[in-house]
Amino acid sequence: MNDRIPLHRPQIGEDEIAAVTAVLRSGWLTTGNECRQFEAEFAAFVGARHAVTVNSCTAALHLALEATGCQRGDFVLVPTLTFAATAEVVVYFGAIPVLVDCERDTLNLDVSAAARTLAELEAGRPVSGVAAKGRIHAIMPVHYGGQMVDVDAVAALAQRYHLRVIEDAAHALPAAVRSPSGEWRSVGTTAEQTCFSFYANKTITTGEGGMLVTDDEALAARARRMSLHGLSNDSWNRYSAGGAWDYQILSAGFKYNLTDLAAALGRQQLRKAADLAAARGRVAARYSELLADVAEVELPTARSDRQHSWHIYALRLRLERLTIDRNDFIEELSRSGIGTSVHWRPLHLHPYYQERFSYQAGDFPVANSEWERLISLPVFPSMRDEEVERVAKAVRAIAGKHARPRPRR
Repeated sequence: MNDRIPLHRPQIGEDEIAAVTAVLRSGWLTTGNECRQFEAEFAAFVGARHAVTVNSCTAALHLALEATGCQRGDFVLVPTLTFAATAEVVVYFGAIPVLVDCERDTLNLDVSAAARTLAELEAGRPVSGVAAKGRIHAIMPVHYGGQMVDVDAVAALAQRYHLRVIEDAAHALPAAVRSPSGEWRSVGTTAEQTCFSFYANKTITTGEGGMLVTDDEALAARARRMSLHGLSNDSWNRYSAGGAWDYQILSAGFKYNLTDLAAALGRQQLRKAADLAAARGRVAARYSELLADVAEVELPTARSDRQHSWHIYALRLRLERLTIDRNDFIEELSRSGIGTSVHWRPLHLHPYYQERFSYQAGDFPVANSEWERLISLPVFPSMRDEEVERVAKAVRAIAGKHARPRPRR
């Protein structure tokens, strides 16, 4: 069909085009003043003291771990229900990603399951996928779909076991969590380091890009230096007016810097972040209204003490009430001209983690059962009412067509 509804459609306006064009005309394209301005504005937006632009959230996660001194053989707790990046950065160090099951309602990391895993590791007993002994170093919770994890429970666990906390907030801008005292706290202020994604389909975009935020000046300085080869002086400081050409290699760093072209786009997107989130929230609310009475599906849970960014609207099928599986349901949606995805196949079900770390298919029962019924529906700010209604109508029609006969009472 020509009028296919994609999973995501980036919202780029004349403001973004003008900002990028201005950088193209400026004569300075790589990391420079636009990146520095983006960092200052982003830090202020989330309420953090320091922000460091990088070329992806993966880079931010890698730099965050590096800054904490992650070493070969260390244990780092990671949710099994996450994208590849969260765990692969652990492997970069020769460290061991210790996978943890998810909560059934939010699909976020299950802190109770993490506590049980930590108790076993501390006692020197093997857990799923981990037979070796090592230093328990960090925990990296992911804010699934844009709804923040129980950050207070994570903090308590981290304090008990002396863990570094690095939040993967790739989905969660803007987002917030309410403390027991009623205070709202923004994502980016609830962990030692928080990492954001500006990939093309994220809540704001730079095409490709990311940001690391922290209140710790030393961690920010380390991440900034390591993001550009471990040099003592970046190109903006060397080649801008009044800069000095010389530099020293202080560490063996990486090539993770963001360009001013991307930062110019990001600055404009950041100014619209609240409005974009509100638009996604309206789409999510409309889906929930239109699908509330469809017995064959389960709607996503939004807890009252969280402000959800609605990067993902994760519908779950009630497979026991259907004669088809999730993959067939997706195929029928595709034939109706609707783009979808699945977030995600759990890490312990991927060949690499099974072969490298001996994870087994049945290790994490909640993630095992939930991912098989997950479908991410289209959610983007420019989605028209008729598009939302068309998606909901297709879900309703497919569910009705393949509903199992319900026993009479």
